[in-house]
Amino acid sequence: MKAFLIDLTKCVGCHDCQIGCKDEHCDQAWMPYAEAEPEVGQFWLKLKQFERGGGSHVRVTYMPTLCNHCENAPCMAAAKDGAVYRRDDGLVIIDPVKSKGQRAIMEACPYHCIYWNDALDIPQKCTGCAHLLDDVDSPIRVPRCVDNCHVDVILFGEESDLDLEGTEVLHPEYGTKPRVFYRGLPKKFIAATVYDPEAKEIVEGAKVTAFSDEGTFTTETNSWGDFCLDGLPEADWKLTVEKDGKTLVMDVSTRTKDQGLPDLALA
Repeated sequence: MKAFLIDLTKCVGCHDCQIGCKDEHCDQAWMPYAEAEPEVGQFWLKLKQFERGGGSHVRVTYMPTLCNHCENAPCMAAAKDGAVYRRDDGLVIIDPVKSKGQRAIMEACPYHCIYWNDALDIPQKCTGCAHLLDDVDSPIRVPRCVDNCHVDVILFGEESDLDLEGTEVLHPEYGTKPRVFYRGLPKKFIAATVYDPEAKEIVEGAKVTAFSDEGTFTTETNSWGDFCLDGLPEADWKLTVEKDGKTLVMDVSTRTKDQGLPDLALA
């Protein structure tokens, strides 16, 4: 079965994948797999950007997203008359003829990766560029997003041939069994700069610890007085900063967002 592997640790946010997808499908119908994608309003592959943290401790994460071609595809269950089907290679296809008027197909996708074409009255999404895979004469035999990515963020092939060790899928709790795997999905972090208000200097080598029911994470401030506790579960934390008999204790939560804290005074 075919699968995608997306390595977020390599993604630079150049949008080449998104541009390649639009170039392949806008103003071009690839029947029987898809009618043309509208120029605006749809992104069969969309590069999402997340700004995380705050203050002087901000990170930007880029995440290409597309149809997950799920093994347990909700869109297939919602479709009537075989309007959504799975190819022998595992790609999930919306039939552009049979799906006419079936908004339930779009509404069934928990990932919001299916779009509605008002002009044609049909749902549309990524086809895995099935037309390229099936054209033995095509110089491109992979999805355009894969071909267009110049830093090898997106790989495509047989699932058994991809290195999926350590990868994750989006929202495993949905139970859809996606065939798009991610490496380097962002985890929560707590970061700040620690300083001594009396000395008016940053504090180097302070021990920083976060405690919660999810575990204990420890680090030290660097030569700039900065620290970052990375890879944290979503939880409520008791954060302590200690150096030379001075201690700072505070509550910090990563349940809803990463925490780039204001400068912390160790007095």
